[in-house]
Order: sequence, then structure tokens, then C-alpha cells
Amino acid sequence: MLNENIKTIRKSKGLSQEELAVKLNVVRQTISKWEKGLSVPDSDMLISISEALETPVSTLLGETVTAPEPDNLKVICEKLELVNLQLAKRNTERRTAVHWLFIALFAVIVLLFVALAALNSPYFGWDYSDPETGILGTAYHAFEWLFFRLAPIALVGLATGAFLTRKKA
Repeated sequence: MLNENIKTIRKSKGLSQEELAVKLNVVRQTISKWEKGLSVPDSDMLISISEALETPVSTLLGETVTAPEPDNLKVICEKLELVNLQLAKRNTERRTAVHWLFIALFAVIVLLFVALAALNSPYFGWDYSDPETGILGTAYHAFEWLFFRLAPIALVGLATGAFLTRKKA
């Protein structure tokens, strides 16, 4: 199809293979190979051919270019508006979900703070000579130590996230 289009358009412009070859800085045999379908120009050369023949690349490739009718433009505009509304709705739903996730995680961390404070670090009274109690006490201590150092940072981050994702009036 490309080969036939190059040949037809070249002839309709009154150009010989030699004249087109000079415009494109290639040898005449290259034009002949393209028109016979023995080789295909690369994308850069295709653009050069379209400029030399004063024809859009889409026409060279065989696409028919038609101007959209006014009714088609209206239908396309309506479809685009519908797509935009759907995207806006999805964005709002995601923002709301993230907002409530921040609030839920904030509440969980606050509840853990309260629970740990109410327990008053029971691992101090455990018998660490017993292997099961020693391992459990050490794991609990490590959790509590990490929690009390990382939770304040997480609380600030979650509060900031909840504030930034709130629904704006």
C-alpha cells in the first residue's frame, strides 16, 4: 500500500523517480525499491517523503483523512465530558478512602498508646530465666520500645494526611 501510494502521489505531482531522489538526497534505485515494495523507508525518511510530496504521512500510509462532521464533534465532546466526570468521581472516591484510612490508622495508634499505658509495662515482673517468658518479654519490650519511638512520627503524618485529604467546601 505504501509503495503504491508513493508512486501514485509522485506521478500526480509530475515528479520522476530521479527528481524525487534528488529532493530526498537518495539514489534513484532507492525510490524504485520503495515503489516496488522491495524495501520500506524508515520513519525519518517517511517524514521527508511526505514533505517532498507535500502530502501527510497518513495519506502515504493509506489512511483516508476526513474532516469530522459537526455532529460527530458534538458526540465526541459529550463522550469526553462523560469521561471527565467519571474520572473526577473516581478521584473524589479515592481521596475519601485515603482520608478515612488516615483517620482509622490514627485511631488505632491512639488506642495502642492507651492500651500500653494501661498495661504499665508488665514485662518488668516477668521471670526471664524461663525461656518462653524471656523470649515473649523481650519481644514485647522491643515492640513497645519501637512503638513509643515511631508512633509520634506516624501520628503527625497521619494527622497531616487526614487534614490534606479532607473534603474541601
